Amino acid sequence: MSLSQRIALLGAGNLGGALIQGLLDAGTSSPDRLAIADASASRVEELRGRHGLSLAATNNREAAATADVIVIAVKPHIVADVVSDLAEDLRPGQLLISFAAAVPLRRIEAGLNGPAPVIRAMPNIAMTAHASATALCGNDEASQDHMSLAAEIFGSVGETVFVSEDQMHAVTGLSGSGPAYVFTMIEALAAGGIRMGLPAAVARRLAGQTLFGAAKMALGSDSHPAELRDMVTTPGGTTIAGLHEMELQGVRGALASAVEAATERSRELAAMLDEEVD
Repeated sequence: MSLSQRIALLGAGNLGGALIQGLLDAGTSSPDRLAIADASASRVEELRGRHGLSLAATNNREAAATADVIVIAVKPHIVADVVSDLAEDLRPGQLLISFAAAVPLRRIEAGLNGPAPVIRAMPNIAMTAHASATALCGNDEASQDHMSLAAEIFGSVGETVFVSEDQMHAVTGLSGSGPAYVFTMIEALAAGGIRMGLPAAVARRLAGQTLFGAAKMALGSDSHPAELRDMVTTPGGTTIAGLHEMELQGVRGALASAVEAATERSRELAAMLDEEVD
């Protein structure tokens, strides 16, 4: 469904550019309802020319002036400056969405001149393949309509879920950082295939497609992952031999610990940013 709201994207890096592409590819928005701003004039011109956007600027306030939704897609340490710069010009009803990791709602609200609907989004790099897992949470001013609008925007680049803000750190540790864990798994599986005699290109393709296929099965099923695993596992077979080795090597514990470590680091970064408010 095409949205009528005008959307301004502040920050046009990899993820910002991917969101623009996704909105257009999905028909969620159109070039005449999209504006971008980025500090890089060459990046602005590149996206303007590629997509025929109605407005592309190096000035955030110019891009945000006529927008109904302002998406802040800059580095976490810049978010406060961007919000403060916009504060005087914000109109009642304009929705702010930030997908800067670890920047709490409280930190964004502190830069505003008054109450305004603010939503945090935590997508991941798979947004560039229109396959992001994005979690959303909002402040007290964000209504159900605001949350639904954000879900439509990020639904153009993948799947969305709603969480409470205190769960955002776990989201960061799991799906925000998760693609890096999966890339490591693909690399390791391919290495095993190469060691057993497969050509490198074939091994990488088989490893990638295998993870893709398994993920697609899991997402399309109501069964627990353990039940799906049992579908592949026969007594005395090859799969159980491989799974036994994975248990010996602690693969399951390593992945769980990776999520925990990334979650704790997200909490630390948020605390550092939040201290600036006090």
